[in-house]
Amino acid sequence: MAGFNVQTFQAALTDQGARPNLFDMTITPPTNVLTLATATTLKYFSTMCKTAQIPGSTIGVVEVQYFGRPVKLPGNRTFENLTTTIINDEAFDIRHAMEGWMSFLNQHKSNITASTGGSKTGAAYTGTLTLQQYNKDGSKPSDQKYVFDNCWPVNVAPIDLDWGTNDTIEEFTVEWAYDWWTNDLSAST
Repeated sequence: MAGFNVQTFQAALTDQGARPNLFDMTITPPTNVLTLATATTLKYFSTMCKTAQIPGSTIGVVEVQYFGRPVKLPGNRTFENLTTTIINDEAFDIRHAMEGWMSFLNQHKSNITASTGGSKTGAAYTGTLTLQQYNKDGSKPSDQKYVFDNCWPVNVAPIDLDWGTNDTIEEFTVEWAYDWWTNDLSAST
């Protein structure tokens, strides 16, 4: 087996590789929705958010025909929704805040958007999610921080209840739409 060298592989991992469990996710909701989310809810979001994703990057393809042959050109960038998993507390603080935010966007019974003080801009109903990955020594590399701009919850998943489920804590997922994400490598573009 030519080229096999475990020391080269270990050196390439740069101090044993990045760990998927060293991260936190913080949220900054819009001020109009802030009244729906208590200070306690915001304080514990980063503690109770147990899963997230480093976003993928997708650029569409535009095909143009030239003499019977397709020529591929870069198209528009698209951003898939982000999914987070939240640990539920007995007061349902974060869940109620997410349900309240969604009700602000579209109320259950009346099917209308809550009053935004005359403002229908994205700032009236969108927030920001920030994902920070940590090194094993606790440092925060700036190029491993992702900011999701103009986000809002599009789906708060159900919580399954079961008399036979013991020794577990409830969890639920929240799916987020957002306009774009940036990090230090992409922030200026």
